[in-house]
Amino acid sequence: MNAGPARGRWDRVEFYTSYFLLAVLASVIATRLGFADVWALPRVDFVLSAAALALVLASFWVARARRGLRLGTVAFAAATQLVPVSIRHPAVLLALAGALVPVLVALWALVALSRKAPDRHRTPGA
Repeated sequence: MNAGPARGRWDRVEFYTSYFLLAVLASVIATRLGFADVWALPRVDFVLSAAALALVLASFWVARARRGLRLGTVAFAAATQLVPVSIRHPAVLLALAGALVPVLVALWALVALSRKAPDRHRTPGA
């Protein structure tokens, strides 16, 4: 009986979280492309960043109803920013490994919240 509204709340959390991630990625990629003239940006990075920015901006409209497409866009855009830098400067992998810990904790919390059964003994006003 309570499964419907609880599922709806989780869907809204995921929806707004993925849109927030898309907005952050779009701003990071646009800033990186904006400074391409100031700091030398390799051609491969420029092409990947431009493609990722176009995909992120298009996904605000195209992927509004498809969760997998939104999350795939976030993964692709993040990979286009991290992989070339990691290949060029392997020391960055240490910082990325350290940053992976809070990301894994956040993912674990999101998965735990998504699997949480609705509390049937809770009073409606509490």
